Amino acid sequence: MSGFVDESQIHVKGGDGGAGAVSFRREAHVSRGGPDGGDGGRGGTVWMVATTNQSSLLGFRDHPHRRADNGKHGQGKARHGASGADLEVLVPVGTTVRSHGTVLADLSASGDRWLAAAGGRGGRGNARFLTNRRRAPAFAEQGEKGEERWLELELKLVADVALVGFPNAGKSTLISRISAARPKIADYPFTTLEPHLGVVRVGARGDDGDFVVADIPGLVEGAADGRGLGHRFLRHVERARALVLLVDLASAEGRSPEDQERVLLDELGRYRPELLERPRLVVGSKADAEEDGSGPGAAPPAAGGPALRISAVTGAGITELVGRLAQVVGEARAAEPVEGGGIVVHRPLPEGVEVERAGDGSFVVVGRAALRAVALSDLTDDDAVDYVQERLRRLGVERALVRAGVHEGDTVHLGALTFTYHRDDLEADALAAARPGAERPPRRRTGRERKR
Repeated sequence: MSGFVDESQIHVKGGDGGAGAVSFRREAHVSRGGPDGGDGGRGGTVWMVATTNQSSLLGFRDHPHRRADNGKHGQGKARHGASGADLEVLVPVGTTVRSHGTVLADLSASGDRWLAAAGGRGGRGNARFLTNRRRAPAFAEQGEKGEERWLELELKLVADVALVGFPNAGKSTLISRISAARPKIADYPFTTLEPHLGVVRVGARGDDGDFVVADIPGLVEGAADGRGLGHRFLRHVERARALVLLVDLASAEGRSPEDQERVLLDELGRYRPELLERPRLVVGSKADAEEDGSGPGAAPPAAGGPALRISAVTGAGITELVGRLAQVVGEARAAEPVEGGGIVVHRPLPEGVEVERAGDGSFVVVGRAALRAVALSDLTDDDAVDYVQERLRRLGVERALVRAGVHEGDTVHLGALTFTYHRDDLEADALAAARPGAERPPRRRTGRERKR
């Protein structure tokens, strides 16, 4: 089983909020103690955090569920419930988060954080609903459910240099020579089935500009169209600052270095045209086999070809290659613009109250504030129902229904609540005026105006 996974799904669930308490102060020698129910605690939030300590999405393949803690319920004596603990989900640097094909976040730098699922709000205790007219509220709010959804994760390795070449071109041997990476090395094509990262130390103590090299599985002609294995890993080339086109000087297929370079550039251009604008070096590998012709089917030494030729076996040209790569990476880093943050987040803007017409002729009320008012309330209590109706009226739900064309007896859906619309006779004139094109009724005179 492969230890590298660059695509996975994750199910995130924010913690549910705690319910508010219904309680009244009852103590000796305390008259009219009143309500003292505490609020419920907020549910925990699920955060995605990019870290360099993770290199694969393997942990999400068999265990995709991540859930934050729920908030605690409120209690009497105005004791509020504790908030649920937030959950940080560690993902590798370079992880892109999508939902139904839409990019939600791009965690391209270590420490980037993204809110994946918000926790539910805690319900308010009955002490919050004390008013001059409501002296003994016997209801409280329920806890809000936390956000819950499936997300798609895609990993694009973040490296300074990407090694690109045909299968069995010597990429794995090269990265094992210049770094501590130890990929599988064999004398047959498609030995590398997953990308590998290696850190190259420049200088005696590694303080002259270290850089990261990625070994990309071999590409073949037609890889951009899905042929071979390399097309699955072309995405890992996107984040590389520089490219190394490794051409085999002793190709068993008899391909010339120029032909290999042409095919590799064509595949990169077809996959992402902007990759052709990246700094790149063309390096000839297996120079030792080219010189003595010992490789199977090795082509004779050519006068042309890449100017930089190396042998990962003998070490010829390795020092010069590392120096050239350090220079190219340093120039690429210096040319990058300074950004305020590497994270790109797309979140919907807060929405008001809207009314949509369903296919069966009923009306559907959408809007976070209206849905929350219903979801948090205990609709089994008459006082709570009166409070919800007043709250929905203040939010403009009734006016929005009138503008949408609601009539007496129509069915209205509001979250999990379904009811039949009945207009209040006391507000009939005001609601009729809200209809498009309706004439505004004459304003009723106040008591002071009638006295005049």
